[in-house]
Amino acid sequence: MTTDRTVELLRAATLTDDVPYAYAAAAGRLVLTAGACPLDAQGAVTPVGDVAGQARLVMDNLEAALGAAGCQVSDVLKTTVYVASSDRADLVAAWDVVRARFGDHDAPSTLLGVAVLGYADQLVEVEAIAVRPGPVVLAR
Repeated sequence: MTTDRTVELLRAATLTDDVPYAYAAAAGRLVLTAGACPLDAQGAVTPVGDVAGQARLVMDNLEAALGAAGCQVSDVLKTTVYVASSDRADLVAAWDVVRARFGDHDAPSTLLGVAVLGYADQLVEVEAIAVRPGPVVLAR
């Protein structure tokens, strides 16, 4: 008996190469993204100190990672939104940007205030689980 355990590690050509990980991984139709960070094309966190601005760049980067996997936001099953703040106003500012980008596709999400994120000056990160479009193939 053979089992297909192929995992594709995906990088988005439009995103910085200055990260030590793939932007997404896919196994069959299932896609999991790394946490999308507010990194510009040169790998710098931007805009510093601006929660909503970082959330906009994070969502641009998340869409690029999803695109590398053949997905778009309407293919997302769930997100987790991290905001490096204990101020609910900051969480709401990030959430408003994320929610607007998803439009009518109101996938389940978890919104968390955390003490710190991975990059200096980083305030927002969003990870997603998605399903590639295509026919459903049932195992026999």
